[in-house]
Amino acid sequence: MWDYKKNNRYFAQTQHGLEAAALEELEELGAQRCSDAYCGVYFEADPACLYKINYCARTLSRVLAPLVSFGCHSDKVLYNHANKVPWDKLFSVNQTFAVSANVSNSKINHSKYAALKLKDAIVDYFRDKYQKRPDVDAIEPDLRFNLSIRENSAVISLDTSGEALHKRGYRTASVEAPMQETLAAAIIRLSGWNGETALLDPMCGSGTLLAEALMKYCRIPSGFRRKPNQYGFVHLPDFESDTWKRVKSAADKEIRPCPPNLLSGSDIDGAAVEAARENLGRIPGGHAVSIRRRDFKKITETREHTIITNPPYGVRMGEKADLFATYREFGDFLKKNCTQCTAWILCGDKELTKHIGLRISKRIPLFNGPLETRLVRIEVY
Repeated sequence: MWDYKKNNRYFAQTQHGLEAAALEELEELGAQRCSDAYCGVYFEADPACLYKINYCARTLSRVLAPLVSFGCHSDKVLYNHANKVPWDKLFSVNQTFAVSANVSNSKINHSKYAALKLKDAIVDYFRDKYQKRPDVDAIEPDLRFNLSIRENSAVISLDTSGEALHKRGYRTASVEAPMQETLAAAIIRLSGWNGETALLDPMCGSGTLLAEALMKYCRIPSGFRRKPNQYGFVHLPDFESDTWKRVKSAADKEIRPCPPNLLSGSDIDGAAVEAARENLGRIPGGHAVSIRRRDFKKITETREHTIITNPPYGVRMGEKADLFATYREFGDFLKKNCTQCTAWILCGDKELTKHIGLRISKRIPLFNGPLETRLVRIEVY
């Protein structure tokens, strides 16, 4: 019996810093016995809940179903155990697969080497049994497997998500250094915005924050634009096709329209504005989001809005003096033009926060890729 079938227990991967938000979201989606870990959350779920999590969760990267686990002190042990797994119960020799791996505090200390040994074991299993081997496809495989070795203990899992969950399918146009969708969704969640106030992003870039806010308010599943058979869980031996169809249909029926004037954004960069319009246009209700080419300093009085934005930072701005000036000007904009507003600003450098020049009521550490950032809240009265 596969490990996940013994207790219906899975592991949801997420970005470092989003573990608490991911745990909260999993519980909302019906997961049981959730416990957070580094870059992820362990949870229990029946098949319907597993499918719903993959289809609807906004803060997760992937969901793994553990297949086998064993002590692993050498590459030989890894190969021997993996070569005994009945891989043909999961996929055929005519299908493609890919392997990813992560290792920590173990005698096998190179993730790519560990992935290669697992790949060899899978290929040799089929070659020995069928005199034919399945192909590896790192880009669009039929199945993805994950190997985790931590403190000389190995877990081989099937990736039930297939393609990474942050790939929503709406972002066809982009600008330099776009924010990942899962981080944007987490920021919307952490802000507590629920549609009771209008939301403005005055430096919207390619529109990721606005897109995730739109999908949250309109209850659009994160996987709405994905093909139903793209998920890895369809390859689980106990996959329930009718259950998946019911889960998807029920989630799609919850979608509601976006009211006018609820969401708006702007950017000084014309290319970014066009990218935002194109991306939002691929989401139901996206045409109700107002996007304009405009310098935030030209925005007139804004009252009782929630402002959520990711200002430029780092190499995108060049000289630090210019960067500091931008933050000072944005602080002046908030103070003079944003009466009774709450602003949430993702600052790419802790040093930048003091240049806003306004009292910060909350600071939340987050990671944008490898970069440590601060999400700060400012109440403007």
